[in-house]
Amino acid sequence: MNSVSVILPAAGSGKRFGAESNKIFQLLGGREIFLRTIDLFAGRDDVRQILLVASAADIAELHERYGDQLADLGVELVQGGAERSHSVRNALARVDSSVDLICVHDAVRPCVRPEQIDAVLAKASATGAAILACPLHGTIKKVDGAGKILQTVDRDGLWEAQTPQVFERTLLIEAYDRGENATDDAETVQRTGAEVAVVQSDPNNIKITTQADLTFAETILRSE
Repeated sequence: MNSVSVILPAAGSGKRFGAESNKIFQLLGGREIFLRTIDLFAGRDDVRQILLVASAADIAELHERYGDQLADLGVELVQGGAERSHSVRNALARVDSSVDLICVHDAVRPCVRPEQIDAVLAKASATGAAILACPLHGTIKKVDGAGKILQTVDRDGLWEAQTPQVFERTLLIEAYDRGENATDDAETVQRTGAEVAVVQSDPNNIKITTQADLTFAETILRSE
């Protein structure tokens, strides 16, 4: 069994959610979103380390309100940066050098299923790099800034990247050491010339960005 360090980026401002506090503190089924996400990894035998990356303002609240819970769950707090890539880079500096794999997962993506985590970890163990992703099924339109359709995009071969995104430890660290910022960790790794495998997921592995997403996540949890 490969050992895993889990990085949970949670340092975003969450402005699109429209709440006074960071959306990570919103309740989902009576439990804070970020704690539900931590629960997915805290009980796994292969997980050796969990790093929760938060903004400076939220770290103070996390210490004050959740310090004991986080300690019980074995979670270490890391201060994030201005961009997601900066936050991941800060966490990489704290990764245990003895682990085999680094798993990066959005702290506001609490509906991923354990079997999906198993699958992407297994694929990364075999290939060195793997992510969860979902094929696009709808009709895709490219739209300009004025809301006018420019073209219909061929969706063949188009997938929506999700998390977890899992990489062999030295591969991800070396990719970030090159200093290139990308949309996600998979692109950062690909820029080194490495290949990244895809493990098929589904739309229920939702990233909570808006109030509507939270409502959808509540429905997903009730259906389990």
